Amino acid sequence: MDRLHVATLNLRNLADRWDERLPLLLADMAALQPDLIGLQEVVYPLQQDRLLGAAGAGHYRAVRGWAGRPEYGNSLLVREPLAGTDDGRIELGHDRSAHRIRLGLPGGSTIVFAVTHLHHEVGDEALRDDQARQVLHWMESASDATATVLVGDFNADPAEPAYARILAAGYRSAHAEANGREPDITWPSGLQGPAIDDDGDPGCLDYVWVRGAVRVVSAGLVFDRPAVHDPTLYPSDHFGLAARLEIG
Repeated sequence: MDRLHVATLNLRNLADRWDERLPLLLADMAALQPDLIGLQEVVYPLQQDRLLGAAGAGHYRAVRGWAGRPEYGNSLLVREPLAGTDDGRIELGHDRSAHRIRLGLPGGSTIVFAVTHLHHEVGDEALRDDQARQVLHWMESASDATATVLVGDFNADPAEPAYARILAAGYRSAHAEANGREPDITWPSGLQGPAIDDDGDPGCLDYVWVRGAVRVVSAGLVFDRPAVHDPTLYPSDHFGLAARLEIG
């Protein structure tokens, strides 16, 4: 039996008080130290993913998957001694993408770990549903793995067609499985800044999805605490999610 600690977080690129948010992100990452984390809205020239990977005792490799332009997109951080192999990237349209890695685990299991960030416009449920369809079809080519884990900011609450489509494909939400329900809110966090997007109702938009021979031991929100001195300062405009899994 292999055990994995996985997480996801939308970093909010460099907007809305990045210099103030960075110490909060580093402190939480240093405490969390997951085996695998999927990040969204990463600005590569700022090395945002690698800064997080250097925050604690662990050593991380960053595997990037650009979206819309080559200097920006998603990133997967893999903590040593795990060593993932880049397993591909898919274009989803509207400046969105997904990418994944394949890992052999010490106990003999294999896992495919993927990250995505779906379209954000509130009224475009059908577009998100189609992007989810593309991701799920692409993930079928990884069905030979012991388990697949798909994380990210799906910009879709549990009432949207994209959520239902992912469930119908055999994926389970780690948070719902561990706690009996999704979190009420993963966006917005409470961060206040000059470019904050307030289009849409607060809700659960971020997920850790699992499929295959995987048991969810626990799951919960992370990167969810404001600064001690400022209740309007959070690590990001999204909360993160983390889950402890048993594979095999």
